[in-house]
Amino acid sequence: MSTTPNTQASDHPPAAQAPSCKVSASPHDAPASPPGKRPAPPCTLVIFGAGGDLTKRLLMPALYNLAVDGLLDGAMKIIGVNHGERETPEWREDLHTSLQQFAADKASTFHAGKLDDQAWDWVAQRLEYMAGEFESDDTFAKLKQKLAQSPGGNVIFYLAVGSRFFKPIVEHLGKAGLLKEGEGNDGAGFRRLVIEKPFGTDLASARDLNAHILSYAKEEQVYRIDHFLGKDTVQSILAVRFANALFEPVWRREYIDSVQITAAETIGVEGRGKFYEQTGAFRDMVPNHLFQLLGMVAMEPPNSFDAEAVRDKKAEIFDAIQPLTPDDVVFGQYEKGPAGVGYREEPDVAPGSTTETYAAARVFVENWRWAGVPFYLRTGKRLAARRTEISVQLKPVPFRLFRDTPVDALTPNVLTLRIDPAHGTSFDFNVKTPGPVMQIGAVQSSFNYADFFAASANVGYETLLYDCMLGDETLFQRADSIETSWCAVDDVLHPKGGGAMPVHGYAAGSEGPAQADALLARDGQAWRPLSRNPAGKK
Repeated sequence: MSTTPNTQASDHPPAAQAPSCKVSASPHDAPASPPGKRPAPPCTLVIFGAGGDLTKRLLMPALYNLAVDGLLDGAMKIIGVNHGERETPEWREDLHTSLQQFAADKASTFHAGKLDDQAWDWVAQRLEYMAGEFESDDTFAKLKQKLAQSPGGNVIFYLAVGSRFFKPIVEHLGKAGLLKEGEGNDGAGFRRLVIEKPFGTDLASARDLNAHILSYAKEEQVYRIDHFLGKDTVQSILAVRFANALFEPVWRREYIDSVQITAAETIGVEGRGKFYEQTGAFRDMVPNHLFQLLGMVAMEPPNSFDAEAVRDKKAEIFDAIQPLTPDDVVFGQYEKGPAGVGYREEPDVAPGSTTETYAAARVFVENWRWAGVPFYLRTGKRLAARRTEISVQLKPVPFRLFRDTPVDALTPNVLTLRIDPAHGTSFDFNVKTPGPVMQIGAVQSSFNYADFFAASANVGYETLLYDCMLGDETLFQRADSIETSWCAVDDVLHPKGGGAMPVHGYAAGSEGPAQADALLARDGQAWRPLSRNPAGKK
């Protein structure tokens, strides 16, 4: 899937040196790549939107971390394209300043919690700024000249721009011949497109965008990115399921009562009122992030971890989702409460806005494994706690043995996969309490990543960028899955009876609207409280 990595000593970035009794290597020596990984092949990364927040906060920190880990080839180049004239040294300095600030504020996302000057210099030498409008022929003519000497003919075009620019950029790339593969000296040069969400705003727009892109590029060239899939804890879902004989035998409707998938935030829209007014919580989170988590939980075992084998199984799940109706969904909007002002008081939000900042949904997967098992999804802002997790609740045991114990005293067995901010797994189960009487008490066993594994510098984009360079599409979405996901929610976005979904208020800092509780109460269920300790400890 990738070309043979260059192994010359000067080709790779310097890595942080561990203490050793041996003489330290020269700072120009190639660092050792992590076990089981190889440096990405040489390529040029072209970032459209070089002056944007995504580039500063996520792409550049991720590239820096990959450089420190020795996973970038020495021939790599990074060209930043943005409107506005500026010199390359000025852009480099702007990125350097941002990285220094992030390193100081977020030590967990950087090696040693600080910027390594030698590693940054290695990255900075490969940065070049190019001014250009995204819809101008001149921009792409100039870019084509610069890419004529691209290492191996390999180029990745990263669209870190607003979605309104996706179609014109792809069209100009195609018409300029920049998406044509096989341009390298050995005839093996690749050309790849990385496209951020939102990938459409409904089924019709997603189909239109896919058709437009695929008129200029092949499906295997398109990497539709979902940053949730870059999280180690999300990727670990497959490991928990398929690497442990304990779980897979009961991972089915005969034993599982329900599944809850939560992505809750305590922050509000944080100055993104204009974006949120156009998008809302449902479009922003449900048919992409939360469906991706559902796919990881519900998919059948693939016959290998080959990209297409995994994506085929996820596509089957999205295709099996029963289309949602307005009765399956609850929208909410935060109002003034203990955690702050209401959504309508936020900057750039209309005084009478009906945009939802909370969405809950009941989803059914119509296949043999999951028939009748409800998947409850919820996401929202200004909630009681920040938490992204998946809780798998098993069916209750027969109560005859415990007929003298109140039924409500038996805690359901629940396996919880904690994704953010706590990273780990917990399991709720029942034991006998100490003493001469048979009484049942609820306990929890938990595992935290930090107790077993050394922390690694990660902003969530490292794996995605690295995989794209290698040509591994496992963690990226295909056109069919995108469209099937939008299809499942289209009746909610465009109710057949007309009108709009009602939006219910909830106090900022609360658990969400009461109507979301009622959605589960219809099935005799209840949301797991957000305010509990994420590790279940007292």
